[in-house]
Amino acid sequence: MVADEEGDRTDKKDISAFSTWKDIIIPGNIDDGMTTNEATIIQPLPLSKRKYLANYLGRAQGKVGRLKLIELGKQFPDKLESPELKFSGLDKLSRTEYFEHLRNAKFCLAPRGESSWTLRFYESFFVECVPVILSDQAELPFQNVIDYTQISIKWPSTRIGHQLLEYLESIPDEDIERMISHGRKVRCLWVYAPDLAPCSAMQGILWELQRKVRQFHQSAETFWLHNGSFIDRNFVKFSDWKPPMRLP
Repeated sequence: MVADEEGDRTDKKDISAFSTWKDIIIPGNIDDGMTTNEATIIQPLPLSKRKYLANYLGRAQGKVGRLKLIELGKQFPDKLESPELKFSGLDKLSRTEYFEHLRNAKFCLAPRGESSWTLRFYESFFVECVPVILSDQAELPFQNVIDYTQISIKWPSTRIGHQLLEYLESIPDEDIERMISHGRKVRCLWVYAPDLAPCSAMQGILWELQRKVRQFHQSAETFWLHNGSFIDRNFVKFSDWKPPMRLP
């Protein structure tokens, strides 16, 4: 079994690198400042005070989707903040400055990059902007636990353009607030917290492993009865098992 950070199902050469039946996805390791010192580093802004509809703070890396976003930012600088508009490179930004830019939009765009994963998706939850996934084959952690439709948007990477901005602009603030609120409930799953923490990335990993065991009918934790039903040692049917964290 391989544990990979959140990312695309393919590697740099577009070759399948993830096997759903045996592998699990784990969150990337976020800057501790985002999770332990939020009040001074990344206190979220009210939606009414955010300058931009969306932002993309990343390099082009020769990727089509990223190049489209940078061009879109040039066309609509009042709606989309992109890195080449105000500063020549992210290397010149401190982490605090980066977070300040990130929090100044309602939506944080997360396209496919050079590697198969990105921290931007996770960071967006701590600055409380809604992540918009622009990576068609993205594989996200804990998909059996989290309903991503309640906390994020996934948009076709081949449709990056003015239509994307029009769609995001059409979403009422109350819907954005609802998604942000749901995101607050699950973002603890991105944090590699101490063992005693009630919610952490390690807990999510154990949930995923537990589900893998339940789905493998020949495991030592799987039993079956005369009527064809599969149960665990507590006589709970697999079909009745529910993920421990569900959003309303």
